[in-house]
Amino acid sequence: MRRFAKSFTQQEAIGDDAIASAVAVLQSGRLHRYNLAEGEAGETALLESEFAASLGVDYALACASGGYALQLALRACGLAAGDKVLCNAFTLSPVPGSIVAAGGEAVLVDILDDTTVDSDDLDRAARESGARFFVLSHMRGHIGDMDAIVAVCKSHGIVLIEDCAHTMGAAYRGRPSGTFGKVGCFSTQTYKHINSGEGGLLATSDADVMRRAVILSGSYMLYDHHLAAPAPESFAETRLLTPNMSGRMDNLRAAILRPQLAELERRKARWNVLYERMEKRLADFPNVQRIARPVEEDFVGSSIQFRLPGVAGDVISRFVEGCEARGIPLKWYGKPVPEDYTSRYDSWGYLANTRSLPAADRVLATLCDLRLPLTFDQADCDDIVALMSAAMDEAVQHPQPLSDRTFGSS
Repeated sequence: MRRFAKSFTQQEAIGDDAIASAVAVLQSGRLHRYNLAEGEAGETALLESEFAASLGVDYALACASGGYALQLALRACGLAAGDKVLCNAFTLSPVPGSIVAAGGEAVLVDILDDTTVDSDDLDRAARESGARFFVLSHMRGHIGDMDAIVAVCKSHGIVLIEDCAHTMGAAYRGRPSGTFGKVGCFSTQTYKHINSGEGGLLATSDADVMRRAVILSGSYMLYDHHLAAPAPESFAETRLLTPNMSGRMDNLRAAILRPQLAELERRKARWNVLYERMEKRLADFPNVQRIARPVEEDFVGSSIQFRLPGVAGDVISRFVEGCEARGIPLKWYGKPVPEDYTSRYDSWGYLANTRSLPAADRVLATLCDLRLPLTFDQADCDDIVALMSAAMDEAVQHPQPLSDRTFGSS
């Protein structure tokens, strides 16, 4: 059996300029963001300033992870213990995890066929729960109808916090992802659009939120070392009323990220070439339903999703196994048990969800997902689809019953 030769988890090497910046930090010994020489701004503060400018917002804060950025955002926006927080039914586990970690109770919202949030169900969930917060996850880089979503939030007085782990560099109607709500949260984990291994960024134009976030992140009384933050004198009260929940980014990671941030638009163009090639090839793939992209969305195609709505669960399972045997780690959200980074809302046993989510059940039962690393080229895309086609042919022609019940079946 022929196998795909390249790794889906192999990222591009860190560039020479980023390596040189990191070496300079290592040679200085000043890795901690507040351990600075006289007159030195520091890599972390410079990253924050550059990131805020890239989004057109007033403030940005670098922290330990994207999930930690979400926790900071919820706390800085006033979440109290036990408060209900609306959240997509289709997202990754760090999103509901951040809600629980911040003391909230997640209330799941159903999705549309394109995997984005159903604004009508958002309205119902808001009325049913009385939630004051909505963590909107732009899951796998798909941006929903932001006009409708923002309108629902405004009508209920809901604080909108965007999880932009998969949409750094993306936009809706020309407006950057992460600027529609009170706070936008981003990830710089290895598989995101800029790579520091782990890391996160919080962006906002709300001075009160930013002051609380800076102190929460662990600034001690060194808030005056921030460039993309409110004036130091404005912290007089906040610094005494806000706890330190240390989760800062360090200068080493910031040094690696700054050159990558400058490359983001070029990376986006390269990802979208791969995405368009995969989408074109998948158009000829039997039984595949591609995920619609609205014209208002300016996306970053770092992964691709498709559905197999006319294919039985046991056939999809054999198809996925055939892809894996050919070196293609296709993720299927209908798989009965979570694996790797992929899980479904029904596996988050710590949530007390009682809402019916029929669309999520139906869509996720046949939804497949594949990374598109920049170490691939267009010929690789052709090869991947050819191997996937062979796996599907094999799955259809050689039926084999499964003992596991698939998601969405009765």
